[in-house]
Amino acid sequence: MEASPYPIDIARYAKCIEVSKHVRWDIDQDVIRGRRFDFSQKFLPDGLSRVDGLDFLDSDEKRRLSQIQGRTYANMFGFVERFITAKVLDITRDHWLGNQTVLEALIRFCDEELKHQELFRRIEAMMAEGMPEGYTFLPDPDMVAAAVLKRPSWAVLGLILEIELFTQEHYRRSIAPEENLSALYKDIFLFHWKEETTHAIMDELEWPREDSKLSPEARDRAVDELIALVGDVDGILQQQSLADAAYFLNICGRSFRREEIDRIKAGLLDAYRWQYIFSGIGHPRFKAVYEQLTTPAQRRRVDEALAAMN
Repeated sequence: MEASPYPIDIARYAKCIEVSKHVRWDIDQDVIRGRRFDFSQKFLPDGLSRVDGLDFLDSDEKRRLSQIQGRTYANMFGFVERFITAKVLDITRDHWLGNQTVLEALIRFCDEELKHQELFRRIEAMMAEGMPEGYTFLPDPDMVAAAVLKRPSWAVLGLILEIELFTQEHYRRSIAPEENLSALYKDIFLFHWKEETTHAIMDELEWPREDSKLSPEARDRAVDELIALVGDVDGILQQQSLADAAYFLNICGRSFRREEIDRIKAGLLDAYRWQYIFSGIGHPRFKAVYEQLTTPAQRRRVDEALAAMN
């Protein structure tokens, strides 16, 4: 295996290993600690759920809708981490030989993502115990991961960076400052955030390294593949938002006017697009790498695709 011509910042990977060792946590001993979810509190804060915009809902209904969104939010992370782990394992092959620091950092990344998947499977079962039957999370993690992994690594790494940056943004700016959330739900994303910080750093290192392999023509095609991936994400969000709206309407205990139903559906889709697409693509760290790797013409194509979602 030939050495990579791209300069690798070993020190930053080494720092990720150091942080990983320091923040490492256990699902039962550190996160769950024998607790259950407090269903008298919201799960997601209004800044993410945007339920405050649905002014015809009372406080209990807004709380319930935030819990449905919070359940989907947790399931969404367990779902995307399936293809994130697979892709990061795939790119470790470039580091099998030579300096082993990068390999160790990326293997730790995968180990932590596997633990996160287990955490989100566990809490889905716990949330199901306290919520009425009828909730459905539609995406199949393996089927979607298989489809994502057919895309070029450049596009997939761009999507992964976007996801892991919005994870941090959501926790720091919305979840951490909000006092009136279920304590267990809040702690789940505290501990998740602690390990995701190093993952985003490695994404910022690996995406440009992958970019260095590409010709201008291949990179241009990869931009189109990134656009297609974001479109696929939006398709999932459209389906899940409708499923969540239907579940909410079924368990709410009262009827709504047609225009109110339409606002609930539109509000959920708007919230999901913000949570999973726009808050990540607009993150300053994502923009810094993305603008370094792409041309103005390529970014215009992405902007046009995003504008169609509004």
